[in-house]
Amino acid sequence: MSIKPDPSCDDDYDASSLSYDDAIHRILDAVTPIADSEIVPVHDAYDRILATSIESSINVPGHVNSAVDGYAIAANCLPKDSTATLPVIGTAFAGKPFEGNFDGHGAVRIMTGAVVPEGADLVVMQEHAIRAQDDITFDNRTRPGDNVRAAGEDIKRGEQVLASGQHIGPAELGLIASLGIAQVAVKRQLKVAFISTGDELKGVGETLAAGEIYDSNRYTLYGMLKRLNTEIIDFGVIEDQPDAVREALQNAAAQADLIITSGGVSVGEADYIKEILQEIGEVRFWKVAMKPGRPLAFGKIGEATFFGLPGNPVSVMVTFYQFVRPALLKLMGANQSDFLTVRARAANTLKKRPGRMEFQRGFLTRDDDGELLVATEKDQGSGILSSMTRANCFIVLPIDSGRVETGEYVSVQPFHGVV
Repeated sequence: MSIKPDPSCDDDYDASSLSYDDAIHRILDAVTPIADSEIVPVHDAYDRILATSIESSINVPGHVNSAVDGYAIAANCLPKDSTATLPVIGTAFAGKPFEGNFDGHGAVRIMTGAVVPEGADLVVMQEHAIRAQDDITFDNRTRPGDNVRAAGEDIKRGEQVLASGQHIGPAELGLIASLGIAQVAVKRQLKVAFISTGDELKGVGETLAAGEIYDSNRYTLYGMLKRLNTEIIDFGVIEDQPDAVREALQNAAAQADLIITSGGVSVGEADYIKEILQEIGEVRFWKVAMKPGRPLAFGKIGEATFFGLPGNPVSVMVTFYQFVRPALLKLMGANQSDFLTVRARAANTLKKRPGRMEFQRGFLTRDDDGELLVATEKDQGSGILSSMTRANCFIVLPIDSGRVETGEYVSVQPFHGVV
């Protein structure tokens, strides 16, 4: 008697699995950005998403000013050759303009950022002038317009400086402040609920019995969600009982914009996520042709978007970054940006068989010539969470690719700024 096995996570090809591209397109097509926004003081807008575009009502800088410490003079005073000497007729400080009469026949001592007197065409750097008593002597190395910043050189009045959906980081915060804006409209924070499932899971600080493990997924999910500045609702560990899972999902859907579960999406006897999602919500898909992370459920419960992630800790992180993160960014109204992907030479052989897209953990470096090299972490098991702490990138291997030989080029997603 022969046994015909059902598709499993050990298979490289499963006809019922979506491709990575199909899965991400279905997810983003199903997600609608939230409309809710709020007005906050500018210093509270850090790490938020801009709800409306911002136009400048002023020029920045607001006046013609000096880019250096030096001496403001008129261009007709530049020597044709050799040197020239001019009397110093006053001083201009940042915030305290020269108040005398500049007739174009003298020099005004000027500091960086100070208003350039009307009639002056350039600033001679102090390092390029010799001061003697009340005179300066300078040569012809400076040209008209040198070391002078025009009004509106950075930002012109009426110019759109930030678009709706822009993430507000330190530079954006300073830019808004430079326009004199005290309050800004930002998208409200997303509410994200996450749930761990599994009778074997215990919280940190508890004593483990035989077969039990500590729940690490709640902590990696917390960290990844915190980096996206979401409002986190932690439902803790839910036992593998249909009624308990159903109640937790319904409660989460009543409170959150997006729900994440880890574990319970495979085909084991205690894996109830898919059947309960079909009962109280909608399953859009539940398998993706990728490794790690094939068992991935996506759907809706009421108005809440749902992701059922695998239970293995590396699979949780890979599926979060590849699918949940883009969905969250679209939900919060953020301008979408793809992962930075670079090309690097493989520093060792990469084992792979066609049939699934793979995200292998790797370590990206440069060789002596400055070329990017990437080596795989030794253990690529989906339960080896420590491999994520040693790696600094994902090596992305397409679904149809096979074994990669040393020296061949591969696509790499660096962790920096994302993971």
